[in-house]
Formats: sequence, C-alpha cells, structure tokens
Amino acid sequence: MDINEYLKPQNPPKSYLIESILVTVFCCMPFGIIGIVNASNVESLYKTGNYEGAEEASKKAKRWMIIGLVSGFIFGTLYFLLIMADTFMNFD
Repeated sequence: MDINEYLKPQNPPKSYLIESILVTVFCCMPFGIIGIVNASNVESLYKTGNYEGAEEASKKAKRWMIIGLVSGFIFGTLYFLLIMADTFMNFD
C-alpha cells in the first residue's frame, strides 16, 4: 500500500459550495462567485491527492462566502435605511 493512502485524510474538507451559491444569489454576486470558484476546486484537489491544496481552497471558499454575506448585509441595510430616510423626508 502506498504511503499516501496512510496520509490521506478520512473525509474531504467542506467545500462551502451551497453556501457560496446562496450568497451569490441573495447577497453579493462578485464575492459569491469567487467563493464558488474556490469551492469547486476543493473536491478535485482532494481527489488528485493535493490535500493541502484542498484544505486551502476550502478556507478561501469559506472566507469569500463570509465576506460576501457580511457585505451583502451591510449594503442591504444601508439601502433599506436610505429608502426609509427618503420616505420620511418626502412624507407630507
């Protein structure tokens, strides 16, 4: 048996693909797309034996997913506040 079989982690790292897709659709498209690209690399890197690369891609996918989620909430909140401010300013 090859030494890589002993060094192989039991399970591949989490890809965050579904989370990245949801962030892309509902929060922030540019950051979500970057998350999707990194998430799609996780499984292929794991299957080719690049376990460190798969772990790094998983970390990047998680990072971009969180950045997209936070920025989507920030911009959404600011947009809501601007709409509310405009509504109250024009209230006669």
